[in-house]
Amino acid sequence: MNKFKYYFILIITTLSLFSCSKDDNTVESVPLRDFAEQFTADNATIEQYLKTYYIDITDPDFADKDVIIEKITDADTQPSIYSYLNKDTFPKLLSREVKQHDIVYTIYYLVLREGTGDAPCNVDGVLAAYKGQYLTESTVSEVTTLTSTLFEEVKYPQQANKLTGVVQGWSEIFPKFKTGSYTENNDGTVSYSDFGAGVMFLPSGMGYYAQGASSIPSYSPLVFSFKLYAIQRFDQDGDGVPSYLEDINGDGYMSYLATGVENPDDTDGDGIPNYADIDDDGDGYNTKIEIKDPLTGLPYEFDQIPTCTSGVKNFLDATCHP
Repeated sequence: MNKFKYYFILIITTLSLFSCSKDDNTVESVPLRDFAEQFTADNATIEQYLKTYYIDITDPDFADKDVIIEKITDADTQPSIYSYLNKDTFPKLLSREVKQHDIVYTIYYLVLREGTGDAPCNVDGVLAAYKGQYLTESTVSEVTTLTSTLFEEVKYPQQANKLTGVVQGWSEIFPKFKTGSYTENNDGTVSYSDFGAGVMFLPSGMGYYAQGASSIPSYSPLVFSFKLYAIQRFDQDGDGVPSYLEDINGDGYMSYLATGVENPDDTDGDGIPNYADIDDDGDGYNTKIEIKDPLTGLPYEFDQIPTCTSGVKNFLDATCHP
């Protein structure tokens, strides 16, 4: 009986709260912030972070371990991350410009080690260990404090993340790194070495922007430290040619759907990049049936397409690639 009374009071209270609104038919919405203004604010926050935090590189194998980023307490012995800007040796802080939302973003990324293997393109999958943090600023008594908050950490990844299904910043920075090598252990585990390792600093426009995610507030700059273990190749349009082989200009980035601009990865100029176009040359015949056998010079029939027991088929030279 007491429980019934509790629920009855709760319902009445809830209805009363709704009835107190100014206009029952009006839903207040917060307009999206201007992309250019938000990037300016995010970039200032990121650069402040780069100039007031440092990385611990006293261990010669620091690239193999979880990178430690701490607030500077002694400027003489703790050089800022920003001090590595455009260095010739590792670690080095570099930047990439990305045109998006009618503005040009600058994305900083720290290279701890480049890697020795293959680099992913921006539509591949990456098997990577990573730690994600978001940056926030708070002001108390006219004193502004910058803090970083951990929101996710994956030390032992079990599956690849498709770069077309994560925040855009990942697809812009991971192609700048390479995999390394691996060894299969007797206990069934895998050991990786010489892999690419780094840290990316993403303005919110390259992250979750106004949407936020889980515990991440909207308009939060993001910091991801990562280790690139392996690549998963995809064939997005199912035409038999792995997407990374449809990168015509070889820059590691597939240009997405676009109108009114020339796309270097769009052979027939129909606005659909080759990696997503089943008829790359626009002749009315699917690319899948136009791929030629390098031995006979004739198109493959569907039942003649070579198969691979492992890796990815490369129909351009009829070989298998890991």
